[in-house]
Amino acid sequence: MSTINRLAVLGATGSIGASVLDVARLHPEQIKPVALAGWHNIERLIALAEEFSPDLLCAAEGESVALEARASSAGLNCDIRNGSAGLLEISADAGIDTVVAGISGAVGLPSAFAAVQAGKRVLIANKEPLVMCGALLMAEARKSGAMLLPIDSEHNAIFQCLPKSLQSEVSGGGIENGGSYDRSGITKVTLTASGGPFLRTSSQDLQAVTVEQALNHPNWKMGQKITVDSATLMNKGLELIEASVFFGIPESDIEVVIHPQSVVHSLVHYADGSVLAQLASPDMRVPLAHALGFPDRIPSGASALNLVGVERLDFEAPDTERFPCLGLAREAARIGMSMPAILNAANEVAVSAFLSRRLPFLGIQALVGDVMEKCECQEVLSLSDAFHADQTGRALASEMLETKWSN
Repeated sequence: MSTINRLAVLGATGSIGASVLDVARLHPEQIKPVALAGWHNIERLIALAEEFSPDLLCAAEGESVALEARASSAGLNCDIRNGSAGLLEISADAGIDTVVAGISGAVGLPSAFAAVQAGKRVLIANKEPLVMCGALLMAEARKSGAMLLPIDSEHNAIFQCLPKSLQSEVSGGGIENGGSYDRSGITKVTLTASGGPFLRTSSQDLQAVTVEQALNHPNWKMGQKITVDSATLMNKGLELIEASVFFGIPESDIEVVIHPQSVVHSLVHYADGSVLAQLASPDMRVPLAHALGFPDRIPSGASALNLVGVERLDFEAPDTERFPCLGLAREAARIGMSMPAILNAANEVAVSAFLSRRLPFLGIQALVGDVMEKCECQEVLSLSDAFHADQTGRALASEMLETKWSN
């Protein structure tokens, strides 16, 4: 990297933010975190500010006064930005080169969109921009000249397996959904899934799954919501929707396979019979270092992959009868329009209810399926359309939760 990358980390106090800043620590002369957003975790945000001396800090509206007071008492010379408006200001700030969109949930959508509109290099960690309004986001990147880089391990792996010419086109939002992906000889892509903690759990035993069991992922250290999504395979379903939008590949040409070792992160199949795969240790710092350094390769701090130590690589088809969330996501991808946003909203309500012990584990898939069945789809032509779909899905899921699942 020949120039300083001035970085904004939205979601700096979360798991993605921690991995981003781990990579930044290895490259203090090339990567400078100049803006950190932490929402509610004020003490962690202050600790990071003392370490990195950013120009800008942002927390939720109810926390910004406390943040300003803590920053002042710590002798920090930072501008304090407030709530959602502050996130938008940071995303569009002229002094920032790269924005890590790491705020989970629909609340992270406007700031990601603002960064794209401002023509930034945007590292997409949260699923909502591509799931809720992916076509809009890609079109905006084409207009603004923004560079979009995926940092989910699976999408980053697909990106790494593409020809350089196609990498350039994809990252600039240049491929229409379902469009000309096959002109480089690509026939399909394969997303791998670890299978989560319940890969061998019977349907009967799934009925009694506890929150603690669902949060005990065998391979990855992630936030609670995404860990539960991995346990239901909804995470892989959302990734399927993202891949379809980001790479312009029809849902029917995206395969999902279970790969318990989480070493092969994705594969790209070519017309001549070649299959290119990206392999790495299951560590988020690997895709983050790729995106932060792109097109250069920089150290990530992750352990090197030891193939002899891995010993074996297993693959199997997912059991969609035990894990129907993957099928629900495929259906949403086929339907298109607002259905992916509705699916995502219903799932967020369902997972939150499970984590608060108001909904059984198998109730997640049941609630999402019921919402999809009852919601009518609309075109998504603007951010307001995306949020309307999100609110519609949430409202119906909350109503069903109270009427069908309340004790």
